[in-house]
Amino acid sequence: MSSNKNESKSISGFSKLSKRGKIKWVVNNFFKDPENVTRELMSFWHTNESQQRVLDGFSENTVSNFLLPYGVAPNFIINGKTYCVPMVIEESSVVAAASSAAKFWMKRGGFKAEIIGTTKVGQVHFSWKGDNQKLFDTFGEIKKELIKNSSPITANMRKRGGGISEVELLDMTHLEADYYQLKVTFETCDSMGANFINSVLEEMGSTLKNYIATHPNFNTNEKDITIIMAILSNYTPECLVRASVECPIENLGNFSTEIDAQIFADKFCKAVKIACIDPHRATTHNKGIFNGIDAVVIATANDFRAIEACGHTYAAKDGQYRSLSRCTIDDGIFKFWLDIPLAVGTVGGLTNLHPIAKRSLDMLGNPSATELMCIIAATGLAQNFAAVRSLVTTGIQKGHMKMHLMNILNHLEATEKEAKEALVYFKDKVVSFTAVREFLELLRGKKQVSIK
Repeated sequence: MSSNKNESKSISGFSKLSKRGKIKWVVNNFFKDPENVTRELMSFWHTNESQQRVLDGFSENTVSNFLLPYGVAPNFIINGKTYCVPMVIEESSVVAAASSAAKFWMKRGGFKAEIIGTTKVGQVHFSWKGDNQKLFDTFGEIKKELIKNSSPITANMRKRGGGISEVELLDMTHLEADYYQLKVTFETCDSMGANFINSVLEEMGSTLKNYIATHPNFNTNEKDITIIMAILSNYTPECLVRASVECPIENLGNFSTEIDAQIFADKFCKAVKIACIDPHRATTHNKGIFNGIDAVVIATANDFRAIEACGHTYAAKDGQYRSLSRCTIDDGIFKFWLDIPLAVGTVGGLTNLHPIAKRSLDMLGNPSATELMCIIAATGLAQNFAAVRSLVTTGIQKGHMKMHLMNILNHLEATEKEAKEALVYFKDKVVSFTAVREFLELLRGKKQVSIK
């Protein structure tokens, strides 16, 4: 009976249904109140039909739109230029923290950012059982063929100053039998370049296979080559940006009667060192960095999943997962910085299709890809500074729960009047779900509690 019930919720040809047809099937099979759910899903459709068609084209089997808050963090000074940074994130206190850190460093010289490299990587993985030396001896000729045959694909990118930087042949047979790799590096200018890179790699795979099969240097037993896959790598350690802040310790100011500038600097620096030593702390530490990075990456319609995967791999590049940021105190100077690989684009892909992403780039002054790298890295560093500052001074929960108060009130279905009273009441009190619930119950006369 269970099997039949599950089968009744299966469908063939779902993708061919109209959008309304998809909704109808979903709500009738998986919801107890299909009429209400249908209205709710359709209420999030874009009122502009042409814009909705654009959004529907981003993915498959779409039935509605999932909304996230779009906020801005003003007062970012990066390399002497002032920015208002767009951020898309659902976690409370993140945008406020970034804004606070930006304002703090605005008075202390702002953020510095420099591009260390912009190289991206792709690979052709293949199996071959032939003479290893013969393959390497012939690779100079093979490389010329690879570049020549992919030249129609790279032509436009080369006109913009990009294209293929290098092609290497790697022997991986010590790790896996008969396994070799073409490692190809690229410059993709202002585009992220994923489709460009993958197209080049697939052409190279075909060229390599044809070369081995037809070249007289290889005998009959050596002509069998298997292209396993041709695909870009999201690990781009040479597409790297550094963001930093620094000032004399005394310019940091006092944080309370008990925490002066020197104590703060020492505690802050020690906290960052702990994140370099302990993977448990490093994971949460870096998550805070990505709170800032992801928010800008999403706002500009770049690939936050690729950015995260690359960043976390980079954090473990020496064999242990560590903090992405570093802090030093030398000769009375407090310095805090972040090295992060960021493969992003400002042209092509969704950056030109998503209506709000276009506005995000407008807000940032339509930056180049390298300028956007600097903005994103600075935002990640600002977020990290704000989080560690809270941890070593007031504690993280005081500020976070204040920002979370509205979420709790909404969860408890507080009226506008109740919310206003709660905001006043909890201005100088600890916020918790229980405390807010009891306060609302007292307001509503459901329960008499002693709130001091």
